[in-house]
Amino acid sequence: MAGSNEVNQNESKTLTLIKDLKEQIFNLILLVPPNFGSFWLENFWRVVPLNTWVLIYNFKLAYNLLRRPDGTFNRDLAEFLDRKVPANLNSVDGVFSFDHINKASGLLNRIYKFSSEKEAQSGTLDFENPLSSTEIVPVIIFFHGGSFTHSSANSAIYDTFCRRLVNICKAVVVSVNYRRSPEHRFPCAYDDGWAALKWVESRIWLQSGKNSRVHVYLAGDSSGGNIAHNVAVRASEEGVPVLGNILLHPMFGGEERTESEKKLDGKYFVTIQDRDWYWRAFLPENENRDHPACNPFGPRGKTLEKLKFPKSLVVVAGLDLMQDWQLAYVEGVQKAGKEVNLLFLKQATIGFYFLPNNDHFYCLMEQIKDFVRPNC
Repeated sequence: MAGSNEVNQNESKTLTLIKDLKEQIFNLILLVPPNFGSFWLENFWRVVPLNTWVLIYNFKLAYNLLRRPDGTFNRDLAEFLDRKVPANLNSVDGVFSFDHINKASGLLNRIYKFSSEKEAQSGTLDFENPLSSTEIVPVIIFFHGGSFTHSSANSAIYDTFCRRLVNICKAVVVSVNYRRSPEHRFPCAYDDGWAALKWVESRIWLQSGKNSRVHVYLAGDSSGGNIAHNVAVRASEEGVPVLGNILLHPMFGGEERTESEKKLDGKYFVTIQDRDWYWRAFLPENENRDHPACNPFGPRGKTLEKLKFPKSLVVVAGLDLMQDWQLAYVEGVQKAGKEVNLLFLKQATIGFYFLPNNDHFYCLMEQIKDFVRPNC
């Protein structure tokens, strides 16, 4: 009987989710303007490949379903809609993956590693020896995007992206399943990022090179880029070595409305109203967007001048309405006297790197490879 009750409860929950989804989709259809098709033809097709547009627009529709005006979030429906994939211990295209869960915190990291000839033949993983005793192998700690609220380390879209990083950069990637807002506000995501860095640093089997150390880079897109910056700041303060940061259209902001926000509001997938909702969901209660988590070089921001802050690669999409804040971030790092490389892609939108169907994708991957393996 207990098993039957559990099945009935699960079926009831699924039916409720489907009903909720249908109602939300109907409401969204009512909001789509009648001239939307012509708007896409006039504004998108020249710069956004159709399959990329479909992918990102589907995300946008789902995101609109999940946010509530009162600041709450439909997490059950979000998990129902998010296509997740399992780790694979059998090598696929030369890459295998596995999940590690911290027993104390419950934090999940998904590790992606290229398979050595020995591991591929035996089907077992080597957790006793360093990656290499001679060659330096970068370890990229990756924080997924989703405006602090959506997606996860095992979301299919990020699983694919991390595998591409491994193959192209010949690196190990550790994707962090940090806690998300609004259930877990600032600084939970930063704390989880810090815990992941400390865990990676302590793994003998992630060491490489003649100096037998872990060669760590931090990376992330959108909110993940924001997390990477803040983890790098803490690492600099506490003397934990990080070799570089890779920020893909990082999520920063402030109280001021910039020219790019006004000009691109609602034009390419994102609206100012969307962004404001996510900041309210992530920042401490009653805080504004000049909080240092949002505006790192604003009136309450931290100076980097006295820190041994790592080099940075900042990627800005020219059709992202938040680009002015990203460019202000680059300027802030430069003013602190730190090394920063800017890759500005004038005709790119957010998420251009999810599919290898555009020149921007290949340009980005080449830049990341050169950044983490400068002598190769």
